[in-house]
Amino acid sequence: MAEEIRSGSIPVGARMPSLRHVIAQHNVSQATATRAYYLLEEWGLVRAQERSGYYVAPGAGVSSPTAERVSLATAGKVDISDLVFSVLDAAREPDIVPLGSAFPSPQLFPLERLAKSLGTAARHLNAWSTVVDLPPGNEALRQQIALRYMGIGIAQPMNEIVVTNGALEALNLCLMAVTRPGDCVAVESPGFYAALQAIERLDLRAVPIRVDPVTGLDLDALAAALERHPIRACWFMTNFQNPTGVTLGVDKKRALVELLARHDVPLIEDDVYGELHFESDYPLPALAFDKHGLVMHCSSFSKTLAPGYRIGWTAAGRYAQKVQRLKLMSTLSASIPVQAGIADYLQHGSYDRHLRKVRAALRAQLVEMERAIRRWLPRGVRYARPGGGYFVWLELPEAIDAMALHRLAIASGVSLAPGPIFSPEHGFRNCIRLNFGHPWSDRIEAAMRGLGKLLTDPAVRVSR
Repeated sequence: MAEEIRSGSIPVGARMPSLRHVIAQHNVSQATATRAYYLLEEWGLVRAQERSGYYVAPGAGVSSPTAERVSLATAGKVDISDLVFSVLDAAREPDIVPLGSAFPSPQLFPLERLAKSLGTAARHLNAWSTVVDLPPGNEALRQQIALRYMGIGIAQPMNEIVVTNGALEALNLCLMAVTRPGDCVAVESPGFYAALQAIERLDLRAVPIRVDPVTGLDLDALAAALERHPIRACWFMTNFQNPTGVTLGVDKKRALVELLARHDVPLIEDDVYGELHFESDYPLPALAFDKHGLVMHCSSFSKTLAPGYRIGWTAAGRYAQKVQRLKLMSTLSASIPVQAGIADYLQHGSYDRHLRKVRAALRAQLVEMERAIRRWLPRGVRYARPGGGYFVWLELPEAIDAMALHRLAIASGVSLAPGPIFSPEHGFRNCIRLNFGHPWSDRIEAAMRGLGKLLTDPAVRVSR
């Protein structure tokens, strides 16, 4: 049944045979027939409709974009949250080896020094700051953020910077500022699952644009999609993209901004990993090439300094006032003492020295991850070396089902991030994302060795 669906022999939306029919045709028990449909549903091939039966799911017959080039994207509703939550919930146990985690190790961060800055800021906090520091945010913090933009050659006005509860809120507010329910939004495929969840929550339509693990976003496909669909916004990661780790070159970023300017389409630029570069310089974000205020650049300190402090921001260009008002209407303000504490750290805490240590640690951990991939995983596994961040994207042999691999890995005490959670069509079924953001250890080495063994297990293979 899976082979028939994947080949396209059974079209999307078609009603599958009833349980009674399957039991009679194959002479199996009701439990076996029910289990078969549960598996098809877990693989994203069918969807159950109450009192109606099972139907072929959208995208079930479409092969992974890593295997073939898709020239024209299609717009569609997103239904990803249940799949994402099921994966994330399974990886929450503290004894699980966090190869599927979205965060680097807290051991990389100067938490004691940061606590000192937080204490200093709290002791000197002006009572009026609880009113004055409402959006756009703490002035000293926004000044420090503006100085960091200046350090990479971007003259960023302070009045366009809005402090938020992490980058995810910044991204969501930017999306809300430029769209209405039913609008089309271009997203990466594979891409950050939180972008898909935001689109689902706001009742928007996703237009997936192919991302190649080596060359990055397919600008030709984006240009075609802009002609074909009324796209109102794009949500892209131009530096160390999650999950592939790929970074767009300078010329491609410039071409992206120029293309969107011709169509007057805003870019929501998710750049939370930009400071985690392995080369000497921060790769310029698309914001550096924006002359029209169309780029809303979003970042945070969650991946570089203070993962639990939830302080992010957006440099929102022409949309800054609208984003600021949406912030006031939703969560009002990010924590004022924490904003002041991070501002103090940026001024006095040697942030750049800390970043150099983090980059060196991540670079060393990537070397260990690559060695383990070569040593323990089958030869058919392919990946592209990221130039920063802490994720590596693996393309497994075609016969491997990443969701089945995920379930077996969790059962053996190891998490991984399966490809389908990064796609609105639940594609990339033979891909996984691994996290190398934790100090290498015997435990991680053993997890990689175990992962290699699981890849030979018949239970993770499907007929294609």
